[in-house]
Amino acid sequence: MFKLTSYNGKHTRMIAEQLAQYLQWGDVLLLSGDLGAGKSEFCRGLARGLGIEGPVPSPSFTILNVYQSGVMPFKHFDWYRIHSLEELFESGLDELIGGEGITAIEWHERAPELLPPDCLEVMLTPVPKEGERVITMMPHGAFRQLPWDTIFDKKGPET
Repeated sequence: MFKLTSYNGKHTRMIAEQLAQYLQWGDVLLLSGDLGAGKSEFCRGLARGLGIEGPVPSPSFTILNVYQSGVMPFKHFDWYRIHSLEELFESGLDELIGGEGITAIEWHERAPELLPPDCLEVMLTPVPKEGERVITMMPHGAFRQLPWDTIFDKKGPET
């Protein structure tokens, strides 16, 4: 497990962009946190780190956004509006978890049965200081160990 503090949305995106450089084909990231914790900001940083340009909106209404323009495909799920596991099965979206490229899932808690055992959970927890959050990264299963201190510069973003 690795923890660091993000000082604002820009810093959250920068942290995710740095992490993206170490992700590999088939990696699955589970994003945890309350509404407004920064999950979508983190995904925007992942997209930038994967070489994806242009807008990266939250897939709150579409459930899934797929980006093909980066160094590898990026699938960004948001299961906030999912009411049952059957919805994901009926739509066929369950078949897109993992596999090609990188998969990030917001609100993964809504369908834990679909999650692979080997993944990286990213927990975003706001703290009392405005805009700051603690980002905790926890590998599950056989997800490889990452060189956390090499990946992340613990200093805040330049102002």
